[in-house]
Amino acid sequence: MKPGRRALGIAESFTREDDKSTLAGAVVRADRVVDGIAFDACTVGGTDVTAAIVRLYRQFDREDIRYVVLAGVALAWYNIVDLETVAAETDRPVIAVTFEASQGLESALQAAFEGEQLEDRVTQYRQLPTRQPVDLNGETVYARSVGLDEPETRRVLAAYTPEGGRPEPVRVARLAARGAARLRQR
Repeated sequence: MKPGRRALGIAESFTREDDKSTLAGAVVRADRVVDGIAFDACTVGGTDVTAAIVRLYRQFDREDIRYVVLAGVALAWYNIVDLETVAAETDRPVIAVTFEASQGLESALQAAFEGEQLEDRVTQYRQLPTRQPVDLNGETVYARSVGLDEPETRRVLAAYTPEGGRPEPVRVARLAARGAARLRQR
């Protein structure tokens, strides 16, 4: 991958006391140079994270961002991301990465929600692409992608992960989100 190729990593930070979660976007080049940071917010326990991610992407107004890499699909306490919509609205391939093996979110959703809120989230969750394990530097992460096949997803994640199992765009975005959330809480 060319060293100047860029990915937008998006991660979030909130506490249970918050009604909003801080979203951070970090543009990172394949050679690991951070090339931009932006912020937005979504509702904790809400249904607005997809729109917030699209707004965050548009803040950059840059054609050189080639991939959108998300830290998960259920941000801000089960605010489920519609990966297809993010890919369509950004016209970029989207990869959602999680870092732990699990049996899925349905039982957690059932414990947290009921009625229409539960039904809507379960429907959204079931429409997501299948999670695939990906080995990154000896660590296993789990990826769902739209706009890339499985080998290309692996190649993109490997290109943006210099060490360990956290792709650099997501790692930097998470640091920025945590810092901004702490500042907002003061």
